[in-house]
Amino acid sequence: MVRPNNQLPDNLPQLQNLIKRDPESYSDEFHTQYEHFLSLLEIFALNPGEENKSLDEIVMFIAQVAQCYPQVCQQFPKHLTDLLRTSATVLDPAMRNSFVKALILLRNKNLVPALDILELFFQLLRCQDKNLRTFLQTHIVTDIKNMNAKHKDMKLNSSLQNFMYGMLKDANPKAAKMSADIMIELYKKNIWNDAKTVNVIASVGCFSNITKVLVTSLKFFLGHDDEDEAGSDSDSEQEVDLKGALMANRVNKKTKKRQKQLQQIKKQAIKAQKKKKNAPAFNFSGIHLIHNPQGMAEGLFKQLQSSNERFEVKLMHLDVISRLIGIHDLFLFGFYPYITRFLQPHQRQVTRVLQFAAQASHELIPGDIIEPILKTIANNFITERNSSDVMAIGLNATREICMRCPLAMGEDLLQDLAMYKTYKEKSVMMAARSLITLYREQLPAMLHKKDRGRQTEAQAERKVRAYGEKDVKDTVVGAEALLRDSKTIDVGSDDDDTDSNDGEWVTVTHSDNEDRYDEQANESEDEEEDDEDEDDEEDDEEEDDDEEADESDEGVASDCEESTPNAKKEKAKPSKADIKMLDQKEAAQELALTRIFTEEDFKRINAANLKKTVTSARKRPLEQDRAEFVKLNSIEMIYKKRKHDKESRLETVQAGRQDRERFGWKDGRVNENCSKTNREKRKTKNFGMLRHKARSKVKKSFRDKQLAMRKHLLHQKKMK
Repeated sequence: MVRPNNQLPDNLPQLQNLIKRDPESYSDEFHTQYEHFLSLLEIFALNPGEENKSLDEIVMFIAQVAQCYPQVCQQFPKHLTDLLRTSATVLDPAMRNSFVKALILLRNKNLVPALDILELFFQLLRCQDKNLRTFLQTHIVTDIKNMNAKHKDMKLNSSLQNFMYGMLKDANPKAAKMSADIMIELYKKNIWNDAKTVNVIASVGCFSNITKVLVTSLKFFLGHDDEDEAGSDSDSEQEVDLKGALMANRVNKKTKKRQKQLQQIKKQAIKAQKKKKNAPAFNFSGIHLIHNPQGMAEGLFKQLQSSNERFEVKLMHLDVISRLIGIHDLFLFGFYPYITRFLQPHQRQVTRVLQFAAQASHELIPGDIIEPILKTIANNFITERNSSDVMAIGLNATREICMRCPLAMGEDLLQDLAMYKTYKEKSVMMAARSLITLYREQLPAMLHKKDRGRQTEAQAERKVRAYGEKDVKDTVVGAEALLRDSKTIDVGSDDDDTDSNDGEWVTVTHSDNEDRYDEQANESEDEEEDDEDEDDEEDDEEEDDDEEADESDEGVASDCEESTPNAKKEKAKPSKADIKMLDQKEAAQELALTRIFTEEDFKRINAANLKKTVTSARKRPLEQDRAEFVKLNSIEMIYKKRKHDKESRLETVQAGRQDRERFGWKDGRVNENCSKTNREKRKTKNFGMLRHKARSKVKKSFRDKQLAMRKHLLHQKKMK
């Protein structure tokens, strides 16, 4: 049907709107536009470097309505992808962006396979167009995230990962850098958080010839972007003030818009509440998932020795190597002489180098390997020719190294460093005392007798471990605290059935009274048997028939019914044959093997362990937990006196006044620009202007009031 005065071929937005409403009625117009697109595409292919606005408009038009005519537009994505593959680098930037947006539109409508489009987009990362590369990176991450929203498509992810790993080795630095960024971002979003992705970044990215890819991969293992990720996470939602919204809805006028907004706030509050109840997803650091940490550390160290990169890149190498050595307990003996060269007070970023030396220390490294580092720090830092800050930093670094490898310190060197506890500068004195406190807990025998301090119960129980020896626990440490309330404990079944005597009885004796208790038990053996026989005749028998038949010859005591409530809860008195004599440690071990501890039990155990580390002189326990990484603040922590001059005090005062309301009388008006009352204005006026009013305020006497009243009445009478 031919329409007279048909303007639809020239008005594509109107035709697009009509086609979406009724595709069948406007199929002829669409076929005409599609044929026009094919002819324009052939013309454009002859000279792809020029911009063609007609082709741009018709491409976006077909992409918008392609879902209405899927059979006709079946080859439409292929035309665009072929053109981008063959002429992507020579295309006009505006036309290239238009084709990419059309393909993304088709992908969002599920008209194009994801693998084909994403492979094409990875190839387009080679283009010299920064805006296009940023746009493609955002789309690739979002598309892969949406595909894995409900469930992970392992087949598709594996294909995309293999293709991206090849892109990481691409000769084009920009494409390789963008591929590394995409992989790292997908890992942080818990989409590709498997060991395969981490190991590809470790084996390919960290040994790339392209410096930007190398730095990006090293930063991934250092975890520098954790705080930025937490701040820029688009999924994080702000707190919803549901209470305020309900109050506002109660007070304000009821409208449909406000009711709709209230329903949305309620949904957001429910969603946020569910999100809080969900268990937090812990994202492992990539450095824990490396398959061959020893090989990676050796390769990075070899690359570091032969590279001519900037000093900052070398520091990244040292940081990653030290973390690998510390976390995985590696042996890389050549690393320590190499890092010793940088241990000079005038060295740039020397505190970070000291941090790397501490991170690379662990208990399995022989003390002879780390001892040269400690001597170098002592000779270059902890000398009186240096400033107090340098000495304090050297002592702090020594403490951090010895915390991880206490056997590396020699006795003579330790006692020399301990003498700085009386140094005139407080920063050096505090650093030396922290080193003494460390060895009081670890190896007190290496200190001078006067520096060992008062021994705590935990120090008495701790034994000195030799090189390579592990302190393996065979029970829950501190479980003896659960045995102090009762001398007899049932370590059998966990149920509370008092009638069943399946449990086994254990009598707990303290280690210091164990021998004496055994002697008393042997002497009174005959007396106990006589007492048990008498108890059998007097007490009521409540046990099962089988148990009575088996244990009647042994004289098993039955339950005693007493008046006190505690006695009713106790089990039957055990016989001599059922009693085991255990000391406190064995009883605690048996208790840990046969009983499930509750939260209250663990609280008592923790309190008992905490009490062991404290003496009457020391009121707070020491921190014994070894951190995974060494904090730079632990080395740079210096005790300094505050400045008390006038300039420093004024700086503090000015800093405290920022973002603070002005002191003094506050204006009670809601709007500061509105007018004031006459009473408020009167406070700012000159007294000469208010003198006559002040006089009129004087209190009149009774006689003056009478005269004024008489005068007023006479005046009123005359007026009549």
